[in-house]
Amino acid sequence: MPAKRTITVVGGGVIGLTTAYALIQAGHSVTLVEREDHVGEQASFGNGGQLSYRYVRPLADAGIPLEALSWMLQADSPISLRLRLDWKQWRWLADFLLACNARTNKANAARLLELALQGQQALNQWRQEGLDDFLWRKPGKLVVYRNAHKFSKAAKSISNPQQEQVLTPAECAQVEPAFAGLASTLAGGIFSPDDEVADCYLFCQALLKSLQQSKDFQLVKGDATLEDDQSDRCRVRINGAVWQTDLVVLAAGLASRDLMQPLGQRLPLYGLKGYSLTVEADPAVLPNVSVTDYDSRVVYARLGDRLRIAAMVDIGALNALPDPRRIASLKHLAEETLPAAGPYASAATWAGMRPATPTGVPLVERTQWRNLLLNVGHGALGFTLSCGSALTIRDLVEEMQP
Repeated sequence: MPAKRTITVVGGGVIGLTTAYALIQAGHSVTLVEREDHVGEQASFGNGGQLSYRYVRPLADAGIPLEALSWMLQADSPISLRLRLDWKQWRWLADFLLACNARTNKANAARLLELALQGQQALNQWRQEGLDDFLWRKPGKLVVYRNAHKFSKAAKSISNPQQEQVLTPAECAQVEPAFAGLASTLAGGIFSPDDEVADCYLFCQALLKSLQQSKDFQLVKGDATLEDDQSDRCRVRINGAVWQTDLVVLAAGLASRDLMQPLGQRLPLYGLKGYSLTVEADPAVLPNVSVTDYDSRVVYARLGDRLRIAAMVDIGALNALPDPRRIASLKHLAEETLPAAGPYASAATWAGMRPATPTGVPLVERTQWRNLLLNVGHGALGFTLSCGSALTIRDLVEEMQP
């Protein structure tokens, strides 16, 4: 059995919590540091609720730059870009453009799929061991396409027809009758029967509740900082005081970028601002299957008796405050697509900054500092990739010499 370590995980979102959970299960002693009053209240709070294990393709792909240019001319576009005098943004965009080719996308998608499926197995095991109360279901996921070319491209990329089933518009309506009104506008759809949904915020609370039952776990509220101690190790401080620990795992989302600056290392992270609505509706009109409207980049997931609707990417937003115009646009799209699930006027609104790498592949790796590991950059797939990334960190820790 690997040697027991004291490990400090910085960041109390879904990435940090799953990392702490996997490390506690492996027999280590874990301190989780979170600067907010409660865990899971940033990018993990109001995400789309989809565990899209089979559909994990990076945003960076051939054709996306030209498509994005057309989106920028639309008021309700899935992606908006505000250019700023910010070298971090320009460098991220340049690296993103370099990744926008079919070969790179295919390789990155394969890595994301590996992480996602590993995470699906881990979550299934954790649930069997008693992790519960986060509205988990396995209804499958339907991705509907309005554009025939995009649908054809997606259908040709399928490698496992049993896990990703190509459907006609009529078959899409049969899989999820709540979206039958869209059938006449669709080119087709792809259904992944094994995909799941859950409430990410409740998942964070379930993880914390389980962790707090372990004598080897503690949650510390505070600000963490990293320093280079002029050796092959880095030093961590919490609220200014040096914190003694064997290893540090940085899982602080977008804040990880600033935390690494004192060490002189640039993390290729940029905040992609996303939005969501949460609607209380009559359960009889809510969809059962998780649905993604691909051309609008809107996802719909039933979480208990609520409907979570998430969409949009704002590149260049300065903070996570909801933009009223984007919220209004999202409500309008939802009303047109699924009018019976309203009223949308009273929907709870959310926006969050999702930390993304240009390639879409997170940084789950060791660093040049012998005691520091990274688990950052999951973008919009944080929930889906969280468990697989946590197991990767666990394995890296167990490979390291005490």
